Amino acid sequence: MPGSHLTRVGWLGLGAMGAPMARRLAASDTEVVGYDVDSARLASLASDGIGAADSPAGAADGADVLAVMVATPAQASDVLFGPDGAVAALPASALILVMATIGPEAIGAIAARTKGLGVGLVDAPVSGGVARADAGELLFMVSGEPGQVAAVRPLIDVMAAQVAIAGPNAGDGQRLKLVNQLLCGVHIAAAAEALAFAEAIGLDPRACWETVRHGAAGSFMLDDRGARMLAGDFTEVRSALNIFVKDMAMVTGAARQHSFPSPLASAAEQQYLGGARAGLGRCDDSVLIEVLRGRP
Repeated sequence: MPGSHLTRVGWLGLGAMGAPMARRLAASDTEVVGYDVDSARLASLASDGIGAADSPAGAADGADVLAVMVATPAQASDVLFGPDGAVAALPASALILVMATIGPEAIGAIAARTKGLGVGLVDAPVSGGVARADAGELLFMVSGEPGQVAAVRPLIDVMAAQVAIAGPNAGDGQRLKLVNQLLCGVHIAAAAEALAFAEAIGLDPRACWETVRHGAAGSFMLDDRGARMLAGDFTEVRSALNIFVKDMAMVTGAARQHSFPSPLASAAEQQYLGGARAGLGRCDDSVLIEVLRGRP
């Protein structure tokens, strides 16, 4: 439990979101041992009380809970089941807490494999961005067996301002996250289009942004990404454009599976793909305004 050193958490993935989340747990007197492919990033977290492992298996060794906060389904599969994979090193009583957005199919495949090995899994993707991760104010969309959810809930509560229970099955949380990402992806694209449109018709985009964000057109993404779009520094990456290439593909893929038309999500997806093709995929996703400006 947080506050007691009785819980040892192995942490896989210490990027823009994973690092502040892991810091929150370490600050709560929970033992956290992390692994990241970027060894320099991992070393930089030592002063925050996060131990370093040289492999996913090393992070999992002796862990009560294994937290997964990687970027893609392929990365999740690799750190769990690949060479030096974490699952083989987990104690029999451990639980895996997947907080990454990897989609219902990927989490279902992982759950099937871990269940066969007797390892529990909680599906708990998050939303809120880096600032809220740092403040411990994320939204968690949680699904899994009630007893397993209850076991990891004290850890989640350290990182969350709101916890939504999506259902009893792994994948329910990921499906709820797809709804979240449809809205986020469309809102970012809409903010980029609106601010580029303001420029195109001769308005001061910053003055326009300051005005409309306080009215009915306001949104979290207009506030957050709009500020970053206007600042124009797309090299400070809080959320890479490639993340929305991945997430919007999962949204539109799920829509096709259910014969559901998704015109706005599909249009937004094309903008992210355009940015990625222009070589902007590793930039902050606020760089999408450059696509609308026609600059890449």
